[in-house]
Amino acid sequence: MTETCCGGGSNVMILSCSGGSNVGQLSNQAAVELTQEGFGKMFCLAGIGGQLSGFVQSAKDVPKLVVIDGCRIGCGRAILKQAHVLLSHYLVVTDEGIEKNDDVNLKRADIDRIKEAVRRKVNPNLAGAFGLPAGGCTCGGRPCC
Repeated sequence: MTETCCGGGSNVMILSCSGGSNVGQLSNQAAVELTQEGFGKMFCLAGIGGQLSGFVQSAKDVPKLVVIDGCRIGCGRAILKQAHVLLSHYLVVTDEGIEKNDDVNLKRADIDRIKEAVRRKVNPNLAGAFGLPAGGCTCGGRPCC
């Protein structure tokens, strides 16, 4: 798997809550958009929860794994614990200052905020808007971001 200069790369497995609240849906939407942007690849948390062997093994084998849970109940975290999958990077949306409610009309600013928080969790060297490293980055000696 390759890694992009300023992103997580395809070696990042993204697992997200998709619960019936704003924060569950924020988790899911952030995972979708991070996948579309090439930061990582969204994967099926339900398959792991269902103890499907291929899904569980894939989660155990991936170099980087991030779970985005909507709230402190931590369904994603509990699923990985039951499947004996080590959790390397973990984000809870409500810990990012977004209050849980049942309004699933998501705000662009909230989605972007969670995406940025995920980028920082996976790569703490990333800072600023859109996960750009402090001082910029280079790919083969030329600016890439």
